[in-house]
Amino acid sequence: MRDPILLTPGPLTTSLATKTAMLHDWGSWDSSFNALTAKVRQRLVAIIAGDNAGDSAYTCVPLQGSGTFAVEAAIGTLLPPDGKLLCLVNGAYGKRIAQMTAMMKRQVTSIDFGESAPVDPAQVAAALASDPLITHVAIVYCETSTGILNPLADIADVVAAAGKKLIIDAMSAFGALPLFAREMQFDAVIASANKCLEGVPGLGFVVVKTAALEQAQGYAHSLSLDLYQQWRYMEQTGQWRYTPPTHVVAALDAALDQYEAEGGQAARLARYSANCACLIAGLKRLGLESFLPEDIQAPIIVTVKAPAHPNWDFKVFYELTKARGVVLYPGKLTTAETFRVGCIGAISQPEMQLALDVICGALGEMGIPCLSTAATFTNVEEVSQ
Repeated sequence: MRDPILLTPGPLTTSLATKTAMLHDWGSWDSSFNALTAKVRQRLVAIIAGDNAGDSAYTCVPLQGSGTFAVEAAIGTLLPPDGKLLCLVNGAYGKRIAQMTAMMKRQVTSIDFGESAPVDPAQVAAALASDPLITHVAIVYCETSTGILNPLADIADVVAAAGKKLIIDAMSAFGALPLFAREMQFDAVIASANKCLEGVPGLGFVVVKTAALEQAQGYAHSLSLDLYQQWRYMEQTGQWRYTPPTHVVAALDAALDQYEAEGGQAARLARYSANCACLIAGLKRLGLESFLPEDIQAPIIVTVKAPAHPNWDFKVFYELTKARGVVLYPGKLTTAETFRVGCIGAISQPEMQLALDVICGALGEMGIPCLSTAATFTNVEEVSQ
């Protein structure tokens, strides 16, 4: 039996090689595991071409836990106690950054662009000009609650021109969408193992300017989420401060081997883009509509408008698709009834075709007609061959 295909924004479907990497047990203080941690850190910095010298040098600080742990660590460590964060919001994850910053008792202000529009750099520039107390800006590159793609390069230019510091939540972008230190200015980028790098959950990381970390000693609001102390301890000892997710680190190292063998960022983006195009075209054939226009749709996850039919019930739909071997995500919008289909993971167009077939079959069983069948594959066994 094959595991269900996870068409979600993470955790996601992983390769056999990635799973196999977790069969070995590691000592958390063992020299071989320390070397593995160091190698993974270097590889993650290299993905954004951040391995330069001087003030432009970056380092990677991994943390136990989900991506949100890493986001909180980055905000809590890099934002000074007397600093002020401008949070750019167009979905649930931007709102979460604002919420956690307020809970830290740090100054925060937000611009909310709604759930269907990208961040407007002109409004960001105006906000920075009107409030000199703002020291840092936080942006979600790909807002996973909808799949919306924000114009990161333009925002980075605006923030740099204002002399402020940029923190990027690239949770659903790192490794797939373009993000290079040589092309834009930012202090930190945050991601996790179980997204576009196709590792497993349990490890978040921050790729951050070394100079910014050096200035952040004593800023953190938390013992375990102190990014500076985690970095200093790793630099001095090669070890994690607290029990590391050993198997997750090993899986990420194996996933990075596959990432490089595939061709890195450009190849990963091409595969995800093909998945997304296949999905959107198939949804149209089924009579379903994606929530976002294609020009702001990131090839990561697609939010789909629920059928306008009295029989629609997401919980029933979810169970029917899961029984057919495909796991989808519920919608995360406040303004519309939707569900979400991920395009990332160790999958390609055959799995997307299977998902379309499964969606149509589930809707049919619910008494909701599709305009046409869109499938090429009709069962998981065919996809696995």
